[in-house]
Amino acid sequence: MKKICLLIILFSANKIFAQIIINRDPEISQMVNEISKDSLQSYIANLVAFGTRNTLSTQNNSKRGIGAARNWVLKKFNEFAKSSSGRLTAFIDTVTLHPNGKRIDRPILLGNVMATLKGTDPNDSRIFVISGHLDNMRTNVMDSTKDAPGADDDGSGTSAVLECARIMGTHSFPATLIFVAVSGEEQGLFGSTYMAEKAKKENWNIEAVLNNDIMGSNNSNETNIVDNTKVRVFSEGIPHYKTEEQLKRIMALGLENDSKSRQLARYVKETAERYVDHLNVVMIYRTDRFLRGGDHLPYLQNGFTAVRITEMNENFTRQHQDVRMENGIHYGDLPQHIDYTYLAKNTAMNLANLANLAKAPPVPEEVKIEITRLTNTTSLSWLPPKTGNTKGYFVLLRETTSPVWQKKIFTADDHIIIPYSKDNYFFAVQSVNSTGNESLPVVPDVGR
Repeated sequence: MKKICLLIILFSANKIFAQIIINRDPEISQMVNEISKDSLQSYIANLVAFGTRNTLSTQNNSKRGIGAARNWVLKKFNEFAKSSSGRLTAFIDTVTLHPNGKRIDRPILLGNVMATLKGTDPNDSRIFVISGHLDNMRTNVMDSTKDAPGADDDGSGTSAVLECARIMGTHSFPATLIFVAVSGEEQGLFGSTYMAEKAKKENWNIEAVLNNDIMGSNNSNETNIVDNTKVRVFSEGIPHYKTEEQLKRIMALGLENDSKSRQLARYVKETAERYVDHLNVVMIYRTDRFLRGGDHLPYLQNGFTAVRITEMNENFTRQHQDVRMENGIHYGDLPQHIDYTYLAKNTAMNLANLANLAKAPPVPEEVKIEITRLTNTTSLSWLPPKTGNTKGYFVLLRETTSPVWQKKIFTADDHIIIPYSKDNYFFAVQSVNSTGNESLPVVPDVGR
């Protein structure tokens, strides 16, 4: 078992008295090791074989088009469900889209293929979502008849969703996991918008969404960078849904880089690099790529926490391109351009995070930073989560210029006083259980 050299400092009466080395959770390590490059390659080969998966393509052909593709994904989910002791269930969630004068030119039935792994704790309402989009496109997004392989965009993300469902369905978690392949992304994020709006209307307790879109290729055109050791995670800074008064408060406290989605991005980086060898998760301080958008946006707009995971070096000769040879360049999103070792690492990144989140206790409640006296020490307090097996808490610290948490201080109490100035550090608190699985961090609100 590989040991992770992450130093945890324990305080008692403001004195250091112990050091602990954190180990990988053996169950999560086992699941990560079960990820199969052959399985991922098989999923992508099957998806490409449907010819086109354009949202506007045929739904009545058993071997071609978006209808056949989503039926195949449902079939795979149901195969995985046989090993889940009845906890994994799947269906196609549909809605009718009407012409909009843009990228929907006729009424169509939109379908998201969803598999739900029900949590084992009936009192734990948390939901964690992994998403990829099933649909794809040619150079002309309205061309729904000719071939469009879509191996990387987004066969890679859909394959990661399938592989996580295959492996995680044989395990149990206190919280619920949803594995979803959405449709309508290329036509305007319709599948994810439908799901996010439904989740908000029905009060789903979605705590985090990992959206995977274009995550299987290791090289870029133009710059000619080839590297399968880095992957990007995009997260919003200022949340979409905050009021003017809330935004003023964020700026007054200097928390522009501490949204829930940015906390999720930090969590994704730390957890992935703990479990996945030779992978550097690069946090991008943007909601999405420059002037572009993806399926995590509707979740953000509906008040949920979400990030986008995308390969480090995109190759634009392969995205949204008809397959052709032109000026010596082979255009097209073909399976031979996928690096399956890289895709396996990025899938492992998702799995490790989903498992660690779903095994962890819920977040601590009413986390406060005491401001009665603005001294060079910092006093924090919180309430325990109402459910879950909580062993204690990590108090996280980072300097104001650091993108990641730099220190983790463990305490079994519900309060702590530490010799770090509020002027110079940011703080957060997360719950942890006996197997070392941590909740998402909670940034303290001010209190007296």
